[in-house]
Amino acid sequence: GVLAGDRRALARSISLVEDGEEEGIEIVRRVYPSTGRAASIGVTGPPGVGKSSLVSALVGHTRGLGRSVGVVSVDPSSPFTRGALLGDRIRLADHFLDAEVYIRSMGTRGHLGGLAEATLQALLLVDASGKDVVFLETVGTGQSEVEVIGIADVVLLVLMPGSGDSVQALKAG
Repeated sequence: GVLAGDRRALARSISLVEDGEEEGIEIVRRVYPSTGRAASIGVTGPPGVGKSSLVSALVGHTRGLGRSVGVVSVDPSSPFTRGALLGDRIRLADHFLDAEVYIRSMGTRGHLGGLAEATLQALLLVDASGKDVVFLETVGTGQSEVEVIGIADVVLLVLMPGSGDSVQALKAG
């Protein structure tokens, strides 16, 4: 179903991967040969800087070019409930009814680095489903949460003017 672009199969497969199910790992293994077609764009920066708003605008622009889009947004999880307030559900509301846009939220579940442990597998599944561009929105990050660099083709660093100096940028790499 993932390879056919079935949204329900894609959602279920990502859930299986997030939950660490063996079936999810097997699905990723089976679809892996069909990956590598989508461009992946990481969007990272500090909390509240406007990452979700930028992703929403980029999704609109990309759709205007006739391309299909996937979005994997990662939000922090509560240390108590492990649940997450998934803000992209509010900020990306304009795109939820577009059949050519697939949006998936996931909490970090305690994983560090700005992403969830299953983000790479989610990217691979969305890619295999036929999307042209996949945006990976990280948790609001600081200087050491740069895991997105290892999995995205391009990374956009969103900053707020006046929130640091060149020394801070050098420390971040």
